Amino acid sequence: MKIEFSGTIWFWRGPAPWFFVTVPPAQSYDLQHISSIVTYGWGMIPVTARIGGSKWTTSLFPKDDQYILPIKADIRKTERLEEGDTVTVQLEVRL
Repeated sequence: MKIEFSGTIWFWRGPAPWFFVTVPPAQSYDLQHISSIVTYGWGMIPVTARIGGSKWTTSLFPKDDQYILPIKADIRKTERLEEGDTVTVQLEVRL
């Protein structure tokens, strides 16, 4: 399954701060329907993600009936991304 969407980067200020992009409701709905066959626990979905010229493997986290994509520091640095930036994300679910 391949998905493309645009979203805004936001910062979670918890004990382990991290940057994320939220998958929109329609695409999250589609992901929920396949989650039982691809999740490896806690509802997380393994994906290959791409923003700009950067590609990495990670997992989507379920949050409030949607999914969130963590964006690694090296990806943010390479692509010159900051909180509040709007990005186009390409995802491929890893089976």
